[in-house]
Amino acid sequence: MKIGLYFGTFNPIHVGHMIIANHMAEHSDLDQIWMVVTPHNPLKQKNTLLDDYQRLHMVHLATEEYPKIRPSDIEFKLPQPNYTVNTLAHLLEKYPQHEFSLIMGEDNLKSFHKWKNYEYILQHHDIYVYPRVSESTDANTSSVLHHSRIHKIDAPIVEVSSTFIRNNIKNKKNVAALLPRKVWEYVDHNNFYKK
Repeated sequence: MKIGLYFGTFNPIHVGHMIIANHMAEHSDLDQIWMVVTPHNPLKQKNTLLDDYQRLHMVHLATEEYPKIRPSDIEFKLPQPNYTVNTLAHLLEKYPQHEFSLIMGEDNLKSFHKWKNYEYILQHHDIYVYPRVSESTDANTSSVLHHSRIHKIDAPIVEVSSTFIRNNIKNKKNVAALLPRKVWEYVDHNNFYKK
């Protein structure tokens, strides 16, 4: 099975994440999309990052009606700080029957050459890139862009961010339309992001 790994803090998961994940599930050769919830990095200040399991629960709520999209807490069990190359190695060891690919926005592709062992990742894993509104590419990016393992997917450009949502909740704005319904109910019921 071909599985696309969509990494994020999902703080909170929003309709933009779901539009991209569903587009990848329906319009690429990937069989499943795993939403990999990134745990809190103990070396970074927590600020507004919710508990790992609360964010995972929101991903469960958002994906329960999408049979091709599922939440993953695989990184919760790995030593921190963690690198994508380690997660991929762990997944291949645990699920040797699957083929794992990465899903990332064009903006992340620009810094991909700075990732730990990025050449190894490119040699062994496909990368599905969705468009973002961004500035022109630099020389490092253009060499990666034309790699045979990079697949640009003509997905909708979604300009919604978790930061925007958190700030608006804090400022008492209604953001219900930007979150899957059950996620909004969970966030509202628990008074998340209000302070």
